[in-house]
Amino acid sequence: MSKVSAFGRVKMYLYCVLFGTFLVFSVSGFAAEMHTTAPFKGVKVNGGTATHTKQNGKNILSLSDDFKVPNTPDPHWQVIDSKGNVYLLQRLDIKGGKINKSITVPAYVPDIAKVQIWCAFAETLLGEASFSSPVM
Repeated sequence: MSKVSAFGRVKMYLYCVLFGTFLVFSVSGFAAEMHTTAPFKGVKVNGGTATHTKQNGKNILSLSDDFKVPNTPDPHWQVIDSKGNVYLLQRLDIKGGKINKSITVPAYVPDIAKVQIWCAFAETLLGEASFSSPVM
């Protein structure tokens, strides 16, 4: 009977080790797919960050909960790639007083070095946040 309980303990120990190893690799794999900018700084947008994640092979940008939408006529998402190319994306405000807090980055954008909030009406930069290195 002591052999059976010793064998059961070894088996349980191996299952725990395998499960723990699986958890470590799955969490570290997920963390590698998430990147956060420095806080936004600018004329109208100061504070909050943008986060890049990959979901189902698509690149997603999301604004943090502490991001405050600027009180301007036509704020948009805008990104700059590592070569300095600028891409004007979706409007930040949408119908019904809602905001595009999360957007899918188009496939033609090669990478993202900076995220900007751009006023398309006044053609003015409202705030900018940079990644420590380009993401995608």
